[in-house]
Amino acid sequence: MKHLWAVGYDDMERAHQVRDEIVRLGWIENHLLLADVAVVVRHLDGSFTLDRERFPTGPNIVGASAVGFLAGLVIGAPIVGAALGAMVGGAGTAMSVMSAGIADDFVRDVQRLMKPGTSAIFVLDSEGDMEMILHGIRGLGGTVLKTNVDVERARLIQSTLAATVGPP
Repeated sequence: MKHLWAVGYDDMERAHQVRDEIVRLGWIENHLLLADVAVVVRHLDGSFTLDRERFPTGPNIVGASAVGFLAGLVIGAPIVGAALGAMVGGAGTAMSVMSAGIADDFVRDVQRLMKPGTSAIFVLDSEGDMEMILHGIRGLGGTVLKTNVDVERARLIQSTLAATVGPP
C-alpha cells in the first residue's frame, strides 16, 4: 500500500525546504521508500505552480506518476489538471492513483485548503524505517492537509512535524 500525504505550509517557500529533507530521507539515505514528491505553491494572485522532483533512477517511473497527476489536478480545473498531471506524471498515472487508494475528495479538499500565499508538499511513499523518518521530519512544521493512511499514523506524523527540535 502506498501512502499519499499532502502537507501544507503558511508560506510559499517552506514546502520546498521540507522537500529537500524528504528527498534526503528517501533517495539519499534510503530510510523512506519514496515513490514521488512534488511541491505546489499558490501565489498571492491565486495562481498555482508545480515543482516536481526528478527521480534519481529509472525504476521509479511507474510510481512517479501519481503525485504529478494529483498535483496537476490541484493546480488546474479537472480537465486541465488531468492533462497537466498526465504530462508531468507520464504513463501509469491512473494505475498509481488507484493503487494508492486516492479518492476524488482528496484533490477537492487540498484545493480548498490551499489559500493564496501558501504551499504544500505531496509525498507518495511506502513503508520505511519509521524511527529514522520520524527523527528526520521532527520539527519541520506544516499541517497534514490530507492523507490516505489511518488516523493514528496521520496523528503521529502531525505531532512529529509540530514537535520542537531539541539540542543534539
